[in-house]
Amino acid sequence: MRSAEAGAAPRRAPILRQFELIEAVKAYDPTADEAALNRAYVYAMKMHGSQLRASGDPYFAHPIQVAGILTDYRLDTATIITALLHDVVEDTSATRDDIAGMFGEEIAILVEGVTKLSRLELQAERTRQAENLRKFILAISRDVRVLLVKLADRLHNMRTLHFVKPEKRERISRETLEVYAPLGRSIGIHSIASELEELAFEHLNPTARTAIERRLEALKLEHGRAIEGVSSEVERVLTEGGIPAHVKGRQKTPYSIWRKLQRKSVGFSSLSDIYGFRVLVEAEDDCYRALGIIHRAWPMVPERFKDFISTPKSNNYRSLHTTVVGPSGLRIEMQIRTAAMNRVAEDGVAAHWSYKNQSYGLDREAMQADGGRDPLQNLRHLVQVIEHGEGGEDWVEHAKLEMYLDQVFVFTPKGALITLPRGGMPLDFAYAVHTEVGDTAVGVKINGELKPMRTPLQNGDVIEIIRGSKREAPADWRNLTVTGRARSAIRRHIRTNERGEFIRLGRAALEQTLGRVDKSLADLSLKPVLETLAISNEDDLFEGLGRGRLSPAAVAETLFPALAPRLRGGPEKQRIEGSTARLFVRGGGLTPGVTVHFGQCCTPVPGDRIVGILEPDAGLTVHTIDCQTLAEYADNDAVWSDLQWTPQAETEAVAAVRLQATMRNAPGVLGEVATLIGQAGGNIINLSLAHRQQDFFDVMVDVEVEDAKHATTIIAALRANPSVDAVDRVRG
Repeated sequence: MRSAEAGAAPRRAPILRQFELIEAVKAYDPTADEAALNRAYVYAMKMHGSQLRASGDPYFAHPIQVAGILTDYRLDTATIITALLHDVVEDTSATRDDIAGMFGEEIAILVEGVTKLSRLELQAERTRQAENLRKFILAISRDVRVLLVKLADRLHNMRTLHFVKPEKRERISRETLEVYAPLGRSIGIHSIASELEELAFEHLNPTARTAIERRLEALKLEHGRAIEGVSSEVERVLTEGGIPAHVKGRQKTPYSIWRKLQRKSVGFSSLSDIYGFRVLVEAEDDCYRALGIIHRAWPMVPERFKDFISTPKSNNYRSLHTTVVGPSGLRIEMQIRTAAMNRVAEDGVAAHWSYKNQSYGLDREAMQADGGRDPLQNLRHLVQVIEHGEGGEDWVEHAKLEMYLDQVFVFTPKGALITLPRGGMPLDFAYAVHTEVGDTAVGVKINGELKPMRTPLQNGDVIEIIRGSKREAPADWRNLTVTGRARSAIRRHIRTNERGEFIRLGRAALEQTLGRVDKSLADLSLKPVLETLAISNEDDLFEGLGRGRLSPAAVAETLFPALAPRLRGGPEKQRIEGSTARLFVRGGGLTPGVTVHFGQCCTPVPGDRIVGILEPDAGLTVHTIDCQTLAEYADNDAVWSDLQWTPQAETEAVAAVRLQATMRNAPGVLGEVATLIGQAGGNIINLSLAHRQQDFFDVMVDVEVEDAKHATTIIAALRANPSVDAVDRVRG
């Protein structure tokens, strides 16, 4: 049932017949309850009856296919039955009590956990999605089988997404990319997560995907024969060295290449691991012996070796990674692992369903022993984020941060290993150790030296948190974290302290909106708004506006219904620049009378982590945290101010980002670049050429974007173009 190739064109799969499903389960679990499986199959068909999917297929085909996907992962009978019944409570007249009566309480609980909760009567679409995700994560933290069924459900829906109306495809694909694929990776099911990513990418950015596929086809024509011979050559070298191995080559998927183009400051042609080879050996010791043989045979690329066997990822992924200049001079990535490691790498938690004590189910002890960790702890961290957060989209943002697994490994002074997301800082480490440590942190020693709290942690660092007695996190410390756990804990501490600042921001935002229709707060009574929205006082109203929970336009429309067309249309998004800084930036250093500038050296945009440099004669200059200009202030902590973007910056503004690109000197190239930027939603406001040579020329282009993610999308689209040699943001 698994897709033969992630991202392949979706097609109608034949509906699994009843006996075929039973045979698939009995093949790996001869003790499976055949009668219960038959009852569930028939019940699902009966209850869904004549319902049809968007494809025109009978609706009951969907739960049957979801169950079929899960048989590929050898899951227990209760999980397969849950897959068959996962939509009956939501979409038919069946009730939870009906399920419990016919199939037992265990399956009723699982079905209840998988139910989409679409009947929630909440006003805002984003709030409804947040509430669904909150309940869903609470459910999967209690029983991982809920997540496994939901992932299979989403996978089948994505395989048939081309039958759905176009306006729904983007929302479903974005949710898949931002929530379900990371959840799959958090418990190690890379086979499902990779296919979800490819299918979502196909709908979200078909232009970029097509461009990458064309470049991959060109590379295949250029290097195809050389690549075909690598597997046999590596097997030969290992066999001669006394290590029997099976070597299989693969080409990176378009989405994984797109992610690298977004993250790395290189063009397509500079990516070193478009081709990868998986080396499967018999035992763990053989992994290290094979690594030595490969490094003796071919030069290793410096800083491209990772040992995930001695330090597994938090989802128990184990493998050795190295990149070498292999046969025919090609840079190729090698992943060296055993067959058992490979199954965990592909199937994660699902690799651990087996017989134990004469019953078939999840062997938690074997799961934890494989990598020395409990990957389900990742889900429990998300529950902690929920418990600490305010609710709504605020905690959703933190949960998404928590789910991405690019990692850095650091140590406590006693040698305990702590795993953090890449870019993690001392406060993330402190909260990972214990909430009490994070709450009382006042400083940090890294490798025995006092360092600023904004210092990104590196692999192998030894971290010692300096603690105080007072629990009071400064408001600007939120910008010194990347994990959802740390951010939500700090937010809990400072929520009341920042109320006055949000009141001021909300008042300014409403005053600005009223100014568009020539009205002023000074001449108005807000009593009608307070009564309509059931808000007790003006300060609560302004705070809601400042936090982004209320729309200034909606409040103004309540006061002046006749002016609604003008208020709804409004002007285009406001440009972020010095004169509007106080609406869009807040934090330390923004005191009355201080002028604010945005650094032209790094052109900060919403979504960037930002800091301010406060100098007596120059005022406060806003920089991105990785701006090269900041190096000259490294020894002067007194001038630093930690800043954050306001909610208005993310919803009501655009900002200019400066890009520098090197491209081929050929007719039409500049037009191609401008078209790509426009297709990606960017607006070019300035462009200048420099260093024009016979083959290449440089261009500096200022582009209006919504946020840093939007800028990254534009950069990746340009890097995928064969005429663009390199492109990156200007960083000082």
